[in-house]
Amino acid sequence: MDNLIPRKIVEELDKYIIGQHKAKKAVAIAMRNRWRRQKLSPELKDEVLPKNIIMIGPTGVGKTEIARRLSRLANAPFVKVEASKYTEVGYVGRDVESMIRDLTEISIGMVKSEHVEKVQEKAKSLAEERLLDLLLPSPKTGRGTGTEEEEREKHKETRERLRMQLREGKLDNRYVDIEVKEKMMPFGVVSNVGLEDLEINLKEMLGNFLPEKAKRKKVRVQDALAIIQQDEANKLIDMDKVSKEAVERVEQSGIVFIDEIDKIASRGHAHGPDVSREGVQRDLLPIVEGSTVTTKHGPVKTDHILFVAAGAFHMTKPSDLIPELQGRFPIRVELDALGKDEFVRILTEPYNALIKQYTALLLTEDVTLSFTKDSIDEVAEIAAHVNEKTENIGARRLHTVLEKLLEDISFEAPENKNGKLVIDKKYVRDKLSEIVKDEDLSRYIL
Repeated sequence: MDNLIPRKIVEELDKYIIGQHKAKKAVAIAMRNRWRRQKLSPELKDEVLPKNIIMIGPTGVGKTEIARRLSRLANAPFVKVEASKYTEVGYVGRDVESMIRDLTEISIGMVKSEHVEKVQEKAKSLAEERLLDLLLPSPKTGRGTGTEEEEREKHKETRERLRMQLREGKLDNRYVDIEVKEKMMPFGVVSNVGLEDLEINLKEMLGNFLPEKAKRKKVRVQDALAIIQQDEANKLIDMDKVSKEAVERVEQSGIVFIDEIDKIASRGHAHGPDVSREGVQRDLLPIVEGSTVTTKHGPVKTDHILFVAAGAFHMTKPSDLIPELQGRFPIRVELDALGKDEFVRILTEPYNALIKQYTALLLTEDVTLSFTKDSIDEVAEIAAHVNEKTENIGARRLHTVLEKLLEDISFEAPENKNGKLVIDKKYVRDKLSEIVKDEDLSRYIL
């Protein structure tokens, strides 16, 4: 994080997201403030709270993408939740804390992967030894006779030859019997609601008390090595240390993205859905303000987690949220709606630009696809036009337009090996003009 100054963060976000400079600037400052906070004295460090952000803007303009890319830059645990999920009938405000539990699970996964990566070399060496034991069991030992010494020497030489063949990949297609251990549930759960979650949680809670059932599998040597290596790596890492580090990472650098926050803003009615919306806001409040959430990896404090909320706010305003919650989101940024010019840039400029994606996908079928400049302009024009005439879904419209445009090419690509195709303005018009003209049709197709 030391070299991630706000300007550098914005530059990194620019590689994937077009425009929205105000929003990028706000999140870059929020991220840098986290780094600054870590440099403070312990007494002051706890007093500095994160400056949570509300992003206001229509769908498909980059709100989620900004938060997600930011978390990747900072290598921070990130979770996205829909605020409207907590207003469902029979579910009003229930278990809002689950967002913190999900964030903790993501953090555990991240930290565990890092720890496993560190022990890969040792795990590989141990896995190799275990696999060689399976391929060439040790000779039975008895009294120390000369013949036995010779047997051992011979076995050692054969083992080294096998090791070389294994490393060179000459044994990859041979099969070997391995034992895979898994915890068995001694009883079944008669329910279809969250069955998998319940069983997984029970397995983890009961842990060592559950009987381990060894299942024999016949697998190729290459796959066996990977399975045994994973098993050895898991034995080498200290899960208590992983849990402790993961919880600390959640508390100090976790990011929760709350989408559709405008859907829980109430307009002041004392009955109907507004009551449940306000209930969800009141349940969210302690988590955003700072409280302790109990997870299976220990208590997690939410005081320094960064909350980024987002919503279109077509029917409501941020001021319709309850005052206490408004006060916990001091930074408001408005994202701009996207038009034709932005669409042209989105299609061509970012690292993961859609034109680059489709070209690369078709190249796997030996079909070289190229777009002329006027064809890209035409696609952007059509996407902007359809957004105006129907529902404005921002840059997501480009996906629907391009899918329809390249439908026949994608279908026929496996048959057109070594084909070269140029998409020009005429091709775009031929494929899409009829759909765009017929508004009812474009509502369904684009």
